[in-house]
Amino acid sequence: MSHSRTTLIAILVGMGAAWGITQPLSKIAVSEGYRDIGIIFWQFAIGAGLLGALLLIRRKPLPIRLAHLRFYLLIALIGTILPNWASFTAAVHLPSGILSIVIATVPMMALPIAVGLAMDRFSPARITGLALGLLAIVLIALPDTSLPEAGMAIWLPIALIAPFLYACEGNIVGKWGTYGLDAMQVLAGASILGLLISAPLAVVTGEWINPLGPWGAPDWAILGSSIAHVAAYVTYVWLVGAAGAVFTAQVGYLVTGFGILWAKLILGESYSPWVWGALALMMVGLFLVTPRPGAAQPAQ
Repeated sequence: MSHSRTTLIAILVGMGAAWGITQPLSKIAVSEGYRDIGIIFWQFAIGAGLLGALLLIRRKPLPIRLAHLRFYLLIALIGTILPNWASFTAAVHLPSGILSIVIATVPMMALPIAVGLAMDRFSPARITGLALGLLAIVLIALPDTSLPEAGMAIWLPIALIAPFLYACEGNIVGKWGTYGLDAMQVLAGASILGLLISAPLAVVTGEWINPLGPWGAPDWAILGSSIAHVAAYVTYVWLVGAAGAVFTAQVGYLVTGFGILWAKLILGESYSPWVWGALALMMVGLFLVTPRPGAAQPAQ
């Protein structure tokens, strides 16, 4: 079934809006004392339930051979547990909009890793893009008037852990594949295994979140963020097949833009001129780093 370009663009925008809202919702989730492992457990639980139901509807089994279990574990660790730990830790201290700008560095971090794995190559434009991305982070970190409080800058390295791990995840999948699994199976398997890992950790660390309530804004934020992530991820997988990887990759701009927009609308955040300058540099850098349609790529 073919879809008009207008429809595909609308779907792309909707996906960007859904992923973008997860940053301010994460800020709300940690606003009253909930912390990373407890939130991660419920993200896994909600994700496993939704994705498991989708696999049942599709009548798609979930392989559980040793190789598959190892792969699920890897994706759970570098795709959710560790980056989300970093994101939720940083979200306690940094404005949501800053986190949305930082997460845009994923393709910039992915490029040098891909070059090191002989999967991609540098070009003058893409090196310029990397430099602009680095300069954007510098504009956030160094000026005293960039962040609401100067001491917040020390949390930027923690925030950068998440995009680095996402970049590693993408390159690992790109280089070595997914053991014959489709994207939905990978995320479902990682969610189930992550659920089993994070449950005892949440209890031991005292970060367990009681689902019986009473529910407040952080509880609804966790639910909303988890549903938005699964919806956006499933849409992403579908859109790659319907419109191609290069078209779908443009969601990166939208995630950052919507993340800042949602933060202003929901959290009332405001930003200094330094931050707006950093955003502009990051968007130009992202444009330069992202492969263009028809660009020469090394053989995989």
